[in-house]
Amino acid sequence: MKQYRKIGGMLLAVALVVSSMTGCTNTKADTTEKVFNYGTMAYGVAMGNAGLNPHEGYSGWSTVRYGVGETLFKFNASMELEPWLAKDYQQVNEYTVKINLRDDVFFSNGNKMTGEAVKVCLENLVTVHDRAPKDLQIKSIAAEGQSVTIVSENKVPGLVNYLADPYGAIIDMEAGVSEDKNVVGTGPYVAVKVSDTEIHLEANNKYWNGVPKVDKVNIKSISDGDTLTMALQSGEIDAAQGLPYASLKLFQNDDRYTISSTETSRVYQAALNYHSKMIQDSAVRKAMAMCTDKEGFTAVLLQGNGSPAVGPFPDNFKFGGNAVKEVPYDIEGAKEVLESAGWVDTDGDGIREKNGQKLSIDWLTYTSRQELPLLAESVQASYKKAGIEVKVNATDSYKDFLKAGKYDVFANAFVAAPTGDPQYYFTTHLVDGSDYNRGYYHNDKVEKWVEELRNEFDLNKRSNLAVKIVQQVLDDNAYIYASHLKMSFVMKKGITGFTAHPSDYYEITADLDKN
Repeated sequence: MKQYRKIGGMLLAVALVVSSMTGCTNTKADTTEKVFNYGTMAYGVAMGNAGLNPHEGYSGWSTVRYGVGETLFKFNASMELEPWLAKDYQQVNEYTVKINLRDDVFFSNGNKMTGEAVKVCLENLVTVHDRAPKDLQIKSIAAEGQSVTIVSENKVPGLVNYLADPYGAIIDMEAGVSEDKNVVGTGPYVAVKVSDTEIHLEANNKYWNGVPKVDKVNIKSISDGDTLTMALQSGEIDAAQGLPYASLKLFQNDDRYTISSTETSRVYQAALNYHSKMIQDSAVRKAMAMCTDKEGFTAVLLQGNGSPAVGPFPDNFKFGGNAVKEVPYDIEGAKEVLESAGWVDTDGDGIREKNGQKLSIDWLTYTSRQELPLLAESVQASYKKAGIEVKVNATDSYKDFLKAGKYDVFANAFVAAPTGDPQYYFTTHLVDGSDYNRGYYHNDKVEKWVEELRNEFDLNKRSNLAVKIVQQVLDDNAYIYASHLKMSFVMKKGITGFTAHPSDYYEITADLDKN
C-alpha cells in the first residue's frame, strides 16, 4: 500500500546615518532591542514540563511552546496534520513509513538536520521516554540522506500523528542535554538560561524559517493568579497565560490589551478509583455522574471560559461529544438511584449511609490548574444535595497520594487529542497498564476495541471505534468529564503574532512581535 501526502525620506536618511554611525549589522528594520516578557501558569515542576529536554516527561511541551524545538509534523488551526521539519511522507506498508526531510533546516548551533540526526534523536527518545515507546512501537529506523524510514513492531496507524507530539521535537543529540535540561533545537529561539521557574531565550538569527522579530524572550512561571494579574497590570510582563477568570474581565474591555482565545481538547476530568470499595458500587458512580452540574460549572465558576464536556473529546471532533450520550444532570434521579441501592440518611445529618459506612468521597486534585479547585467546589455543593459528602484534597503533592492510593476520585486536566487522533487518550487512560489509568478501569470490550483501533488505518472506522469506546466508558461511569478548556492569552496592545492554538502546543514563534 503506497500513499503519498504533501502533507518618509528624511527619516530614512536619518536612520541610514544612525545605522552607519553605530556600525549596526542587524537585518531588522527596527534596531532597538525588543524584549518580550511572558508570565504563565503552565510551566514548572508541578506541570511535569520543567526544563527543555523533550525526552523527559512532558518537557517537550516547553521545548515546542517556547520556540526552541520543532517536530517533523505539526497541526494547523483546524487540527489538520501538516509537514514542519518534514517535507512529506510515504506510507510504504502497514508497518513502514518513509519521511522525507527539508533540506534547509539547521540546528541553532549550525549543525544540519539530516536523516542521521533525526534517526539518532528518535532512537534516544524511544530508549528513555516514558510514553513514546508505547505510542511509536519502533522496531528500526534507517537514515539515508534527507530521509528516515521507520519500521514498527506492530501496526501504528497514528505514527505520523504521534511524531507531532512535542516529545518528538528534533534536537541535536551530538550537543546532548545540559545539566540545567537545556537542548539545541531547530526553532526560532535559543535558551540561554533554564530553571524550574524561568526560561530566558535569545533569537536564533540563523533560523531556517526567517529571522525572529523579537530579540529576547523571558518566560516566568507565576503560579498565583493574583500575582500574574498584577504583573500584567503593572507592565512587568507583556502577556499572560492562565489568568483567573475573574481577572479576565479586567482586560476584556480595556483597549490597552488584546486577548487571543481558542477552544481546546484539554478536558477537566475525574477518574473514579475502582480500587475503592465505595467506587465499586455502580449506583454510587451513576449518582456521582448525575450530580455533576457541568452547565453550572462552566457558566458560573468558569464564567463561560469553557464548554460542558460529554466525553473526553470536544464537539468539533468527528468522534467528539455530539456522537455519544451521557446520563443527564438530575439530583432527584440520583437520590432515587442511591435509595434503591440502600444508601439512606438514617441519622439525619444530610449524608447517606449504608451498612454503617458514610457516603463520603475523597476527592484528590491539584491547584496548578485553576479550574480544578473550582470543579471540586462545584461537585462538593451539588453532590451534597443528593446526600453525598465530598472531602477535597487539593495539593500539588498529589502524586504522593496517588502512589499511596489515598483517594476515591482523582480530578485532573489532560489534552485528550493532542495528536488529533483518539487512540492517544485511550492508550494512556483506559487500557490495562496505561500510564494515566488512575481509576484502574478495566472493561473487556474496551480492551478489544482499543486493540482493533491500534490496527485500523481507515479514518471512518477509527472514528466509529472511538465512539463505541467512549460510550462504554460513559455507560460504566468510569470517568466524569466536566469541561473543555477555552484558553486565553492576554497581552499588551502592540503585541502581535502571539496566538492561542487549539493544540495547546505552539506559543513563541518567529512571528511574535512587540511594537
